[in-house]
Amino acid sequence: MFKKILALVLVMTGVIWFATFAVSRAEKAPAKNIAAETIPVEVKEEAVPEKVVNERDNDLYAQVELFSYALTTVQSEYVEQKTPKDIIYGALTGMLGSLDPHSQFLTPEDFKELKTETKGKFGGLGIEISIRDSLLTVVTPIEDTPAWKVGLKPKDRIVKIEKDLTRDMTLNQAVKKLRGEPGTKVHITVLRESEGKVLEFDITREVIRVQDVKEPHIIEDNIAYVRLVEFRENSAKQIYAELKKLKEAGATALIFDLRNNPGGLLNIAIDISEMFLAKGKVIVSTKGRHPTQDTVSISENAKDEFSDWPIVVLINEGSASGSEIVAGALKDNKRAVTLGNKSFGKGSVQSVIPMPDGSGLRLTTSKYFTPSGVCIHDIGITPDIVIERAKVSPEEEEYLSDDEDEPTPHKKNGKKNQEAKKLFDEMALKDIKDPNEIEKRKKEDALKMRMDKDNQVQSAISVIKGIRVYKKLQSDVVENGTAK
Repeated sequence: MFKKILALVLVMTGVIWFATFAVSRAEKAPAKNIAAETIPVEVKEEAVPEKVVNERDNDLYAQVELFSYALTTVQSEYVEQKTPKDIIYGALTGMLGSLDPHSQFLTPEDFKELKTETKGKFGGLGIEISIRDSLLTVVTPIEDTPAWKVGLKPKDRIVKIEKDLTRDMTLNQAVKKLRGEPGTKVHITVLRESEGKVLEFDITREVIRVQDVKEPHIIEDNIAYVRLVEFRENSAKQIYAELKKLKEAGATALIFDLRNNPGGLLNIAIDISEMFLAKGKVIVSTKGRHPTQDTVSISENAKDEFSDWPIVVLINEGSASGSEIVAGALKDNKRAVTLGNKSFGKGSVQSVIPMPDGSGLRLTTSKYFTPSGVCIHDIGITPDIVIERAKVSPEEEEYLSDDEDEPTPHKKNGKKNQEAKKLFDEMALKDIKDPNEIEKRKKEDALKMRMDKDNQVQSAISVIKGIRVYKKLQSDVVENGTAK
């Protein structure tokens, strides 16, 4: 990697030096009449042999000369004076943006923000976006952020930000428009293809503080539940710590919720996969342009602390990148059952390469493959058990809301149920004096209600119970001496 960075720096230094020299020459020369020097119509392209054209197209230094000529022309002839930095940064932005939706040039400010994001605190809406089918697409809103609260969903197409259409907008430009000072609002227009609707959202920006691991607890029958929101620097340590606590509390199985997890750091996804895989198992492989970029990540798990745990991994259309690495590794190694909806399908790996002036390149350097050799880029992972997430009925929605609009029959029933529940809750908490304990009990009750209403979680519980029954039957066969 160091050699590649050094080579890139040397090339760019040569380009800038050559361009600066050419600019100085151009500034001393009189302005040329570009129109008068247009190639005459009668000159045909066939005049240049095809072999020469191909050689020229593949000659880096010939193309650098072309780039330098364009740069000096812009510098001397453009209607407004631009600094060399402006022109070079613009060229780099265009160059990286022409490669694929995930590669981008990062200004020093952008590079600094990216490093801040991976540490779990940044400003904006709390939304992961990508370019798919040439359209700005929501990968997933991050839970408990402004984007999540207003109801944005995975695969929503953002067609306008304020008054600007996003059709020709780069990913970097879109991110800049969506971010801003906390407390300010941004208006976006969304096409929700699944419903055939165009929706308008006013979202208030906030400082986004991401808590990676959420709601670790034992649901029932020693079945643990853990949800991971994103793969960040400390995610693996946090997951391991929570799993240890749950094991000490009696957990013997796990529901690992990766729904709406957009991914994050590749090495963290590998570390988390390794916790559940025996030593020697393949986690993920990457293949790039050069053999040196081809890697195979193999589990070195010597502890194997959770080897006897049945595991169900929950995924959906908002699960991408790191989530797909974990789900693919556990699925292909027959270590877990995957359940839910087909994942997003982001199977490319971006390397962040720092540049000498504090800027950076976010460059797609390889694609990753699951242990079975499948590249899921733009395809996604189809879970072992496909179950659509059930929508909340109007009665249940009212039961959980405080809407004071004109009551309808189902709203009246919802209000009555809500009042009855509130009465029982107050009676149950009446004898508790500690305010902290009361708050804890309320959170536990709310969590239990969400788990009960989540049909995918309930299906995962059923799968784990089925695995336990199957294992017991297998052990009984061995004990009775009838195993072959």
